[in-house]
Amino acid sequence: MNLFRKKPGSLGEVVRRVKAGEQKFDPSLREFLDSFYTNTESRQRAIEDRPASIDAVHDAYVAAVAEHLARVYGLPIPEWSETHGNGLREPFFAGGLQSLKGVLLAESPTAFRRRLLFVSKDALSRPRM
Repeated sequence: MNLFRKKPGSLGEVVRRVKAGEQKFDPSLREFLDSFYTNTESRQRAIEDRPASIDAVHDAYVAAVAEHLARVYGLPIPEWSETHGNGLREPFFAGGLQSLKGVLLAESPTAFRRRLLFVSKDALSRPRM
């Protein structure tokens, strides 16, 4: 693993790294979020290009991230996020614990909920840099 590699600057780069086997999804997404939050001038570019497809859960997650970040930061919602990641047929609950389902149902942001993804309200938060 290259500790000095540049963080993914876009959701497309997150997906490219995952598909190439260079990095797992969760760490790559965390690095992308670090980059997104600190590089205010490139936020729109970071979410505007449609990424490749991985699988139903990850595609839905990437689309939800793009929509959610756009809404929170007042950016145009990428058109691709409306059609990308709509293949999920069963609800997905982050964490996999039955006891968390009620909390995740209540907390999940709209961009995730409408794609049958149920995550905590702070799923995209990162430690302050």
